[in-house]
Parts: sequence; structure tokens; C-alpha cells
Amino acid sequence: MYDLVTLDSALSGSIFAGKLHFSPVTDSTNHDAVTAARRGELHGSVYFADEQLAGRGRGGHQWISVAGDGLYVSVLLRPQFPLPLLPLAAGLAAARAIQSAASLAVDLRWPNDLLIGPRKAGGILVEATTYSKSLPHAVLPHAVLGIGINVHQSAFPPNLATPATSLDLESNRRISRQTLLVALLKSLEQEALALENPGAAQAIVARVEDASTWMRGRNVEVHGPQACTGVTAGLDENGFLRVTTAKGIVTVQTGGLCAKD
Repeated sequence: MYDLVTLDSALSGSIFAGKLHFSPVTDSTNHDAVTAARRGELHGSVYFADEQLAGRGRGGHQWISVAGDGLYVSVLLRPQFPLPLLPLAAGLAAARAIQSAASLAVDLRWPNDLLIGPRKAGGILVEATTYSKSLPHAVLPHAVLGIGINVHQSAFPPNLATPATSLDLESNRRISRQTLLVALLKSLEQEALALENPGAAQAIVARVEDASTWMRGRNVEVHGPQACTGVTAGLDENGFLRVTTAKGIVTVQTGGLCAKD
């Protein structure tokens, strides 16, 4: 279990201080955060749980959330920066947190997978909402950033599209979820602040390319509305993936990747 008093103390002075909301069991931390956003909860509110009964990944896929085994956390942001870059910034933050807490290098697979070698250790789900100016009162848009990281799991279903792993399995030691959560939130705040600076925002694209073996020169198959096969050719200024195909460059705005032999 988490020590909530110690957590809040560790985050003193951050945008998350005093805004931690823990549930032993919930359907989905993202659902909790979206519901809170609609009732006007503050920028920097954090919703995390020991267990999710209906955890979700990108594309509506189930995220298996066994009690006590993983980090299941969603952050409510009311951003003043380009939303398309948020998943990339979150990936950088999660990779840095895992390096800090578990001394493991993370490979970022566009748009939202956290890989250790060929195995998936975590994922990111962003749900963003904008509001019409015709509303009777001003309501800031919000983004809910959900992050799931496998920490203590020792076994996984055999039929996963990408083989899975956990931080414990990769590091051969027990990793503290509390330490990981503090590192993650501190890294997220750094990245969110960077996104508010236009120059730093564009630098995130280059940093993600440097942190990933998937962004350039990788033979891939893209699944989704812009399905194609080709070779990755980097990210554009919005963080969308460019793929060189037999018919030319395709700029992929949404979808998923797998390696193409």
C-alpha cells in the first residue's frame, strides 16, 4: 500500500501537492479523473489506485490491473500547451522515472508504449476535452493523462500482441511503487512546464526521437485508420509519425505500430 502522508510530503511545492486522490479499488483511474475534471477539479489533481476493475489502454484495449502489482495513475491537467505533444512528454517523463526508480532503460514506441527491450512494461492513455465558447460560463479544457506501469507482476497472458514484462522481472529486485510514483509525478511536472515554452516544446520531438529506436529507420506496420507499411521517418512538429511507404510519406496521427520483418 501507499503511504499517502509521505507521498504528499515528497511532492511538497509541486503542482500535485494536496491533490492526491487514492482508491484501493476503482473501475478506472482515467474515469475517475475525467469525472473530476467535469466537476471542476484543479489542474494537477492525481487519481491512483491499488487495483482497477476496468482499466483501459489505447483503442479500448483492456489494461490488466491486478491488486498491488502495478502503478495505475491518472493526472488531470488543464494545459496551456499543444495537446498532441502531451503523450510524447509523458513518455519521456515515464522513461526518466523508471530509470530513476529501477535503473532500467526504456524504449518509446510511438505513440504511447513503454518498452524494455522487446517487451512492454507500460502504456499511456490521454483523453482530452475542449469546451465550446457558447457555454454559459468559462470552463478550461482538460486533458487526463493515464499511465500504467507493470511493477511486481511475475506472469502475463500468453496471447498478448506484444510480450509483457515488469520492472521487478527486468531488474531482478522489488521496485517501490511509491518511489516510482514520486519520480513519475516530478518528471511529469518538469515536462509540462517545458511544454509551455514554444522552443522547449519543439525540442521534445527531437528528444523523443533520441530516446526511441522506433522513430527512424524502423520497418513497421501501422494499424488504425491510416494503416500502412513502411519505414519510419521521424516525427513532424506536432509529434505525429511520418512513415515512408511505397506510395510516399504518410503522416500517421493515430494508430499503433508493430515491427514488420
